[in-house]
Amino acid sequence: MIMTKPADHPKFPEEKIGVLLANLGTPDGTDYWSMRRYLGEFLSDKRVIDYPSWKWQPLLQLIILSKRPFSSGEAYRSIWNEELDESPLMTISRAQKEGIAADMAERFGDKVVVDLCMRYGNPSTKERVKALIEQGCRKILFFPLYPHYAGATSATANDQFFRVLMEEKWQPTVRIVPPYFDEPAYIDALAQSVERGFGAMEDAPDMLVCSYHGLPKRYHMEGDPYHCHCQKTTRLLQEKLGMDPEKITTTFQSQFGPEDWLRPYTVEHVAKLARDGKKRIAVIAPAFSADCIETLEEINEEIKESFEEAGGESFTYIPCLNDDPAHISALSGVIAENLKGWIG
Repeated sequence: MIMTKPADHPKFPEEKIGVLLANLGTPDGTDYWSMRRYLGEFLSDKRVIDYPSWKWQPLLQLIILSKRPFSSGEAYRSIWNEELDESPLMTISRAQKEGIAADMAERFGDKVVVDLCMRYGNPSTKERVKALIEQGCRKILFFPLYPHYAGATSATANDQFFRVLMEEKWQPTVRIVPPYFDEPAYIDALAQSVERGFGAMEDAPDMLVCSYHGLPKRYHMEGDPYHCHCQKTTRLLQEKLGMDPEKITTTFQSQFGPEDWLRPYTVEHVAKLARDGKKRIAVIAPAFSADCIETLEEINEEIKESFEEAGGESFTYIPCLNDDPAHISALSGVIAENLKGWIG
C-alpha cells in the first residue's frame, strides 16, 4: 500500500548538509552602546571570566562597562572598515565563507550549505543555525575557526551551538571540527605567509615572534591544552621553514585583569629583544584565523610601539592567513575530512 501524506502535513525542504563557520565576534559599531553590548556579552561569558557572578558582575556593570566602551571604541575606530561600516574581522570572515563555499560547491555541488556566525554579536549562532535548518540541513558540521583549542574560544563557541540546538523540536545530526593547529596544510600556509613577509623586508629579521592570544596561567594548570597546542605550532612552523630554533619564539598577548597569564608577554618580550640587540623583528599571530583588533591595533600599534621605544629599528607584522588561497584550501580540506561518511 502506498502511503500518502495528509494535506496539512508540514512541508520540509530537500535535505542538505550545513557547514557553520564560527569566529569570536565583533561589535555592530564603534559607538558607546554598541561597544557596551558587545563587551557585556563577551565579558559575561563564564568561559572567558570564570569568577563568581556576585563578585564579577558588579565590577563589570558598574565600572568596566562604564569606561571600557570608550577606549575600545577608539581602538576599533582606528581599524574600522568605513566603506562597509564593519570591523575587519567581519569583512575577512565573510570572504573566508565565500571562498570555502565556492570550494564546497566545486566538490559537492549544491548538497553543502556554508554559513557564518559569531559567538558574540551578529550574525548570532542562533540566527544562523535556524537559517541552516530552514534550508533543510539535517546534518550540520560546526567549525570554530580557532586552530588551537581553548576553553575561552573553541569550547564557548561549542557551548553556544549546543544551547541553540536545545531549542529545536527536530535536532539535526551534528559534528564539531577539532583543533587543526598541527594540520600540515595549515602549517604550510603559515610558512608561505612568513616567506612572503620575509621576502618583502630589506633585511632578514633577527627574530620571528609567534604571538598567540593569552590565557590565564591558572586555566593551563587546570587542564586547558592551549599552551601546548601553541608551542607545537611554533615548532612545526620552525621545522617547515628550516629556521634556527634560536631565531623563533613563542609569546602571548592581550592580558586582562590581575591574574598571572601565560608568559612571556609579547609586549614585554619584544622590548627585551630590542634591548638585547635584536633590532629587526617580524611578528606573526598564528592563533588568529583573521586579522582583528588584537592584531591590527594591538600588535601593529601597541606592541610595535613597545619594541621601538626600547630601541628596535625594524618591526614587520605578517598578516593573518585571512582569505589567502592557501588558507582557504587548508580550511576546506579540514572540512572535507570531517564530512566523510556524510558525503563524498
